[in-house]
Amino acid sequence: MDLDSVFVPLAELAGASVDQIKLISCLLIAFPLGSVFVRIPSSQPALKHLFNIAITLFYFFPVLKVYGVFFQLLASVLATYAVAKYDRSSRMPWLVFAIVMGHLTINHIIRALRQTSYETMDVTGPQMVLTMKLTTFAWNVWDGRRPAEDLDKWQSTKRVVQFPTLLEFLGYAFYFPGILVGPYLEYHDYMELITERLYDNLPVKENSSRKLPKGRKRVAYSKMVLGLAYLGAYVVIASKHNFTVALPWFKEQPLWKRIAMFQLYSPSERVKYYAVWTLTEGASILTGFGFTGFNAKGKSTWTGAANVIPLDIEFPSNFKGILDSWNMKTNIWLRECVYKRVARKGKKPGFKSMMITSMTSAFWHGIYPGYYLTFMLGGFITAVARLARANFRPFFLPKDGQPVSMKKRLYDLTGTIFSLFVLNYAATPFILLTIEDSIEAWRTLGYYGHIIIGGGMVFFYAGGAKFLRGLQRKKGLLPPPRKPTLVPPVAKSTSGSDSSGPSTPVGEQDFVLPPSFDKVVPPEK
Repeated sequence: MDLDSVFVPLAELAGASVDQIKLISCLLIAFPLGSVFVRIPSSQPALKHLFNIAITLFYFFPVLKVYGVFFQLLASVLATYAVAKYDRSSRMPWLVFAIVMGHLTINHIIRALRQTSYETMDVTGPQMVLTMKLTTFAWNVWDGRRPAEDLDKWQSTKRVVQFPTLLEFLGYAFYFPGILVGPYLEYHDYMELITERLYDNLPVKENSSRKLPKGRKRVAYSKMVLGLAYLGAYVVIASKHNFTVALPWFKEQPLWKRIAMFQLYSPSERVKYYAVWTLTEGASILTGFGFTGFNAKGKSTWTGAANVIPLDIEFPSNFKGILDSWNMKTNIWLRECVYKRVARKGKKPGFKSMMITSMTSAFWHGIYPGYYLTFMLGGFITAVARLARANFRPFFLPKDGQPVSMKKRLYDLTGTIFSLFVLNYAATPFILLTIEDSIEAWRTLGYYGHIIIGGGMVFFYAGGAKFLRGLQRKKGLLPPPRKPTLVPPVAKSTSGSDSSGPSTPVGEQDFVLPPSFDKVVPPEK
């Protein structure tokens, strides 16, 4: 039976492309398949690996019919396996990185030259996820070959000491809930999932025959319902309220109305990401991935497979909250496999590390200039947001032991509004992709984002930061100066490595953006 006979009528009914219907179908099929996966005994790990591979083959062949896509992914997988197994030098992770990122970049270029619509399924989507997975694996293997004293906490936890068999690695690479749109997971976590070691000695089990904690299905199916709600919102709203529809008639509206209505269009573009990421998170949870312990009420929590927190994005207290809640798995990958790895041994990552990380993020997303416009503006947004928080926030904080005041609530509300307005403005090129469309969109909006950010930069660098710091000092609000943090010496590696990767600074999450301008040229204080 040709499955297209099922998908084509559904696509016509929904007003979507056939590839989009197929993708959503795969994400939904993963839910019952996840329940099958957990019923395979942990004493039979080979069956679980084969199950992952079989379902992935089912997705790519009879359902999606993208045979070449699968074989391209398989080529990257086998190349990574061979290099990681036989190259024992410190260059191995970088060689894997060059191979898989180079392959991805070539496909991004081909997609751009062919002007492939985002509604069409091609290799770049699954390949972006696989790139994170394979490069992380290479670093985990290298960490397993280094002395334990050279590693930080994340590296020690995720290191791969025993090199996997080819079947184990294929099962990991083609873990079916995350193969199309993520989430990616580390090899260590995959094997914990396969063997169910993660659930040893838990107080509350789903049933006596399995180690899984109770509450998995409750969380997973609530994610499915939420994902379908996001999908329905996208189908209903985005067809009428999106950038493509809005731009032609925007010019006829007053500026205030353009800006106000524009705030409705950006969420309609983001909601499609909420839909697919929430669905795949739920399917992953059904397989047992994402368990993070128990809450105060004794219920199991499953936040480890999350890639987005929509409420924290749509109702943020500040711009950093947005960055921390969007594409979270990519942030982890950039932090652990780029940001920390390019820093010299024993040195804290700095400007160079952030620049390299930013460029990696840009190339990973693709070659469209819209991505780079968003990333470049993001560096300035981060600077103004950080300066505003440091210079304004202390005036609104309640004293120790006092309840939150009305002025603090108003400050938070103002921060939410400004963060959303700036986010929606800055993300426009990320959606429209081309320079011409992006500049035209910004122009019809009166360049309000540039005015806010540029005005903030002028204010703080023209003496505003110095004035507000002086005012804080007079009111006794200025925190004491930080003592210099000394980087502890790291033991000399006996494995030939000259870059062990330092620990990540607390709160450093915004690795998808260029270095904040105030970190390069700080204002006078």
